[in-house]
Amino acid sequence: MSSLPPLFLDLAIILVTAGVITVVFKWLKQPLVLGYIVAGFFIGPYFPWFPAVKDATDVHVWSDIGIVFLMFALGLEFSIKKLKKVGATGAITALTELAIMFLIGSSVGRLLGWKSMECIFLGCMLSISSTSIIIKSFEDLKLKQQKFTSSVTAVLVVEDLIAVLLLVLLSTVSVSRSFDGGELVMSLVKLVFFLIIWFTFGIFLIPTFLRWMRRYMTEETLCIVAVGLCFGMVVLASYAGFSTALGAFVMGAILSETIEADVIHRIITPIKNLFCAVFFVSVGMLVDPQILIKYIGPILIIAGTVIVFKSSAATMGFILSGKNMKTSIQSGFCFCQIGEFSFIIASLGLSFGVINPDIYPIIVSVSIITTFVTPYMIKAANPFYEKVEPRLPQRVKEALERYSNSAKQTNQTSSVRQFLKKQFSSILLYGAINTAIWLLSISLLKPFLNSMLVNAEGEPSFWGNLIGMMATLIIMIPFVWAIAVRNVNRERVKQMLDSRDYSQAVVIPVLLLRYFLALFFIGVVIGSYIHLAVGFLVILAIFIVLVVLLSKRTISFYQRIENQFISNFNSRQAQQSFKIPTLLENNFYLERVSVTNYSRYSGVPLKDTNFREDYGINVVSIERAGKVYDLPPKEMVILPGDRLSVMGSEDQIAHLRAALEVEPDMLIHDHSDNELNIYRLTVNQHNPFIGQTIAESRFNQHYHSMIIAIERDNRQILNPRSVTVFCEGDVVWFVSPEDLDIHRFTRD
Repeated sequence: MSSLPPLFLDLAIILVTAGVITVVFKWLKQPLVLGYIVAGFFIGPYFPWFPAVKDATDVHVWSDIGIVFLMFALGLEFSIKKLKKVGATGAITALTELAIMFLIGSSVGRLLGWKSMECIFLGCMLSISSTSIIIKSFEDLKLKQQKFTSSVTAVLVVEDLIAVLLLVLLSTVSVSRSFDGGELVMSLVKLVFFLIIWFTFGIFLIPTFLRWMRRYMTEETLCIVAVGLCFGMVVLASYAGFSTALGAFVMGAILSETIEADVIHRIITPIKNLFCAVFFVSVGMLVDPQILIKYIGPILIIAGTVIVFKSSAATMGFILSGKNMKTSIQSGFCFCQIGEFSFIIASLGLSFGVINPDIYPIIVSVSIITTFVTPYMIKAANPFYEKVEPRLPQRVKEALERYSNSAKQTNQTSSVRQFLKKQFSSILLYGAINTAIWLLSISLLKPFLNSMLVNAEGEPSFWGNLIGMMATLIIMIPFVWAIAVRNVNRERVKQMLDSRDYSQAVVIPVLLLRYFLALFFIGVVIGSYIHLAVGFLVILAIFIVLVVLLSKRTISFYQRIENQFISNFNSRQAQQSFKIPTLLENNFYLERVSVTNYSRYSGVPLKDTNFREDYGINVVSIERAGKVYDLPPKEMVILPGDRLSVMGSEDQIAHLRAALEVEPDMLIHDHSDNELNIYRLTVNQHNPFIGQTIAESRFNQHYHSMIIAIERDNRQILNPRSVTVFCEGDVVWFVSPEDLDIHRFTRD
């Protein structure tokens, strides 16, 4: 027998152990993620009384894949529109939490007698929460559809982006032992640039591709395409110097804007569950009881610091962002752990030799402890709020309420502020696109042309450079026009220039900046291919800009590109029956809920559900078998598998969801109480139905039975027809739920 690779045995040990332990945890009504970690401890190298994993390297590769799928699924559930809506909340909360935890973490390190560099690393490790742990806890506790989870997710995304910057900063500090602000700024610019390019081109290309291929796609091919796109973005992110988790999240966010998002999420969920299980098991394998005993004091101190101060800092951040007291506590209590990024930061410190090797197992142990605590902290948020809120002084309540209301108000901004917002958003977007086109041109097109077109001396030909320059400028022309004049309302600008306030000092420099950038990009392209006099470059650039500005074809071509982008970006939203007005968005939500087989409303007509009376909910449409019934009639019956578009408040929809999306207590039910008995009867001369057909004998009706076969002349008649005639010597096989006396068939 050929020997199996160690991976087969390792996966068998991991999955069997995880399966058994998670069943026990499910029976104990504990979060499954805790079961995975316990299973990892049992099969890890520090528990000698159980079969251990042989090849930990392969297991870590699988766990990395689990992080990719977890972030991909997160991106599918958290759309770009939601990120924009809660972006301010995410930024304010994340920065508040990170600043507080960095100071507290560094102070704790000093109290423990650690070196300065170790204190800096500790502060960074305690600043980043675990996205995977929080999202998995939401899934286990069935909280993913709660309103506060979107704010939590926004903060996690911002934290992951900041973590990327921290890795760059810590690498610089570890090498030079000094802070390099320029390196940090360049990393931030690089991150923003790549995010803009990925989202812009992703939204433009991917939904269009899926729309073209929709008629040829099955669930199998859609799954392959979606996973392929996910790992393609992971590779791009890695080449760009970012984390694989960020790449997976970006592709998920892009696909979330397509109408295939729900199907993709459904078909990748089993894959995600498998690899995520391996990831959490691999975390449990790092638990070393000896390290726990040796450093029990620092571990408990750091773990307590994370649980108490990190959740408090996050709660403070949510309050500063304008959330009410209840939502702030619900959201803040989720941030009471550290996770995968903390491991990466610790590994970075070890690789540069700037931290003690014992710090890594300490951080892992803290992560394990805080992971155990996370589900209980999330569940404790509401009881904590109910106890604290009545004890707060009335003036404190009023002050918090005034602050929250003021943050939610959508006051009209000044004309100058609106102007600046539009101008700088255009500069940022189209500047990034033009930069990307230029980079692709000089890194791909120019080397290709220089290798294909050479002169007699073997040097790059002038004509090759000219062709490359012209091709790049032709592609760049629509976006050069956009960066120069897009979103510039001439009448509005004239009014601002005629005003006597300081608008002129703002409008004129911004417009000049846009014109300069348009000339700059043209000059950069020309200078990258042809080295001519500066005057010629300026004259040619001005000429091309004038042609661009006066060209109706250029404007029309750009408009088609923008319309296609907007159509793709709003494709999923367009599937809704209508869009809730902006003035009502803060109080009403339009969401889709699914009806499971176990819902008490399955098979009930709409008129008998009393959704409006019991839940305050209106059913806007019902999607069934690919067809949407807008404003369904009251007589329409709700069936399992229906997707209802409902409108109501957050709490109303949450209560209805609990009644419709009902999951069974047991996946497989035992039907032993209703088993059918099988009987064998030989037809002899005493049977009264000899010569009768099955229909004439009324065999099934009289004996509550069903004939499944007849043996006759050494042959079998399976499922005999009702016109089959009983003959002497037939052997009749039939089933019945009742206990029958077989002898009665000879006496009737």
